Amino acid sequence: MSAGGKWSQADVPDQSGRTAIVTGANTGLGYHTAAALAQSGAHVVLAVRNLEKGNAALARIVAAYPQADVTLQELDLSSLDSVRTAADALRRAYPRIDLLINNAGVMWTPKQVTADGFEMQFGTNHLGHFALTGLLLDHLLPVRGSRVVTVSSMGHRIRAAIHFDDLQWERRYDRIGAYGQSKLANLLFTYELQRRLAAQQKNTIAVAAHPGGSNTELARNIPTILKPVASVLGPLVFQSAAMGALPTLRAATDPDVEGGQYYGPDGLGEQRGHPKLVSSSAQSHDEELQRRLWAVSEELTNVTFPV
Repeated sequence: MSAGGKWSQADVPDQSGRTAIVTGANTGLGYHTAAALAQSGAHVVLAVRNLEKGNAALARIVAAYPQADVTLQELDLSSLDSVRTAADALRRAYPRIDLLINNAGVMWTPKQVTADGFEMQFGTNHLGHFALTGLLLDHLLPVRGSRVVTVSSMGHRIRAAIHFDDLQWERRYDRIGAYGQSKLANLLFTYELQRRLAAQQKNTIAVAAHPGGSNTELARNIPTILKPVASVLGPLVFQSAAMGALPTLRAATDPDVEGGQYYGPDGLGEQRGHPKLVSSSAQSHDEELQRRLWAVSEELTNVTFPV
């Protein structure tokens, strides 16, 4: 670890021979996560919705690191058909997967539904990743040191609950509450997946991370009234996307990481800083909630897990 005991990108161990799939890798946190893994020798798959942007990201990575081994996979997490098509292609191409990084996400969107009729934030951030993980998991299970890393947010504490009586926000839409629900779901999913993995095998672990306040495209749906404030305070409050990616990178590569852990920035209020082990809300550790969400997610996606 670097001077002062702060974990940084220099601490990412050699990733040669490992295959990493990163969702939402064409921009922001996902891009920096993918670039760092490629720089460290991993074969990295950029799983992206927009192939044009994906190609631009791939070209940027290869320009910076000419030895980088990077490929593209089209993936739209807001469509279960797209998730299945992508999973089939990935399964054919990669009999062995070391890292699945569930990073892509949408935040505070106006009311929209996915191709399958799910509320956009819950459908993309949680259900799309739930389905993708379930469809790829048997290619991680035999691999020693394999990990599923899911990116949550401090938003899992803000107006967050799993609204089982109205999961898709059909009655009354609150975009901040809907985002909170989706990010709480990411943690409930991680902890339930880890419990199932630990009960069955020793190779694969499930871990979570959050970027703190990071300067990424996610904030494009910030309410208009807040935009002037954000442009002034943003640079003071938010850290770069490269710094925001560090908790994910640590969760994915630090040999001391254990299943069911959660990593975030070490600064004031976990807004910025270097990655450390952090804690999540009491609600996220509610085992009954975890199991109930899992059952509903299997039903909605029609994906069952091999654990």
